[in-house]
Amino acid sequence: MHAGQRGDGRDFVGVGRFGLGPFVANALSSHLTGEVRREGVCWVQRYDRGAAVGPPSPQGPATETGTVIAFRPDADIFGTAQCSFDALAERFRTLAFLNRGLAISLTDRRPPSGPRSERFLFPGGAKDFVTVIATRTGTPDGTGVFGFDYEDPGIAGSVEVAMMWSDTLAGGIHGFANSMPTRCGGSHVAGFREGVTAAMNAFARERQLLTKTDTDLEPDRLCDGMTAVVSVKLDRPEFEGATRDFLGNAEVRESVASAVRDRLIAGLAEDPRLASAVVSRIAAGTSSAGA
Repeated sequence: MHAGQRGDGRDFVGVGRFGLGPFVANALSSHLTGEVRREGVCWVQRYDRGAAVGPPSPQGPATETGTVIAFRPDADIFGTAQCSFDALAERFRTLAFLNRGLAISLTDRRPPSGPRSERFLFPGGAKDFVTVIATRTGTPDGTGVFGFDYEDPGIAGSVEVAMMWSDTLAGGIHGFANSMPTRCGGSHVAGFREGVTAAMNAFARERQLLTKTDTDLEPDRLCDGMTAVVSVKLDRPEFEGATRDFLGNAEVRESVASAVRDRLIAGLAEDPRLASAVVSRIAAGTSSAGA
């Protein structure tokens, strides 16, 4: 029933809140049709109220690969079902941000004035996401977006991180697991905060932005003015709570923490502007608060 598939270790699009995907859509639809194009053939299977009308059948040659799922909500279950274009657009936009290179098109043919369409494609992935969040919260004056991604066999998954700081109100830290928001955080967000703290304190002491008598900068202070996205794709995610809003994989915390620490230290060394705008401001603010 799980709809997410990891092929070469890089591609994963979470399509269902509980990983059920088309299984539930089919059960709640009066009609559902699935088309799969692969190996030069287009295969089609149709369902009525969750039951297959027949086996998958070839419908001719296919020059492309991909899957199309078309369904109509069952009126006996939902009554009158109306889809919100804006709600779907926001979700598809998020999916496109979190899966770099994925293109999603949304068309609404209901308006009498004509179809309404949007296409979502963000080559920058999480970096583009951070830029948009920061702009929405009125923080375009940031220090620039820093980010990276990597595969880690130790967690059977991948991690993508992007962040920026601003002197004004920031957009906060946004965690995602398999393209679903983890609103209560989890091991990936905790690891991110630990990595940022370790990197910034190490850099501040190396550059003598903190004296020997100064205490380490604390995570809450370091994340002040920050907008960040922390996205993990895992073969075996472990969620806590009925709403799956908290990621519990313990091994993810250390993986993210060490990667953020090492890469951010390197990034700070290569970008003096970032170092001066972030570390000096935070250190000065902490000294003023202490005074």
